[in-house]
Amino acid sequence: MLHSDLINLRPTTLEDLDFVLSAEGHELNRRFVGQWSREQHAAALTDKDIIHLIVEGPAGGSEGYVILTGIQDPDLTINIRRLVIQTKGRGYGTLTLKLLIHWAFAHTDTHRLWLDVKDHNVRAQRLYANTGFKLEGTLRECLRTEEGFESIQIMSILRHEYIRMNSSPTC
Repeated sequence: MLHSDLINLRPTTLEDLDFVLSAEGHELNRRFVGQWSREQHAAALTDKDIIHLIVEGPAGGSEGYVILTGIQDPDLTINIRRLVIQTKGRGYGTLTLKLLIHWAFAHTDTHRLWLDVKDHNVRAQRLYANTGFKLEGTLRECLRTEEGFESIQIMSILRHEYIRMNSSPTC
């Protein structure tokens, strides 16, 4: 579906769900992302309002996955519901995010692309800010976890911001 020199994003299949569940539940990821059951992921594969993608690395192996929701939103708003990269430190997250942003604004009528990020996930917040996302606000202690309540930050990028970023001369 989407590709760069280093990664490909392709539709998730039922055969990919073992990888998806393993990546989602991995100790390096589970405190930062929501947890779905196999049934929820399987249902997402056929939901016309959701795009579920596998991130493949240069050798073709699964490196992560992405879930986009709101594909049919009448307000032209897409949510990056989940972005999980299993192989850290190779730039796959940045490349995936850049591909998604470009796709949303260059190939759809999307006006607003948004996501939420846990308050303590500073690494992800930097990634999102570096790719053009702006902080909209914080939903304080809105998630109940085993450790208590956690806050999330809402971040977004608008079509005109994307256009301005991509039309500015580079040095």
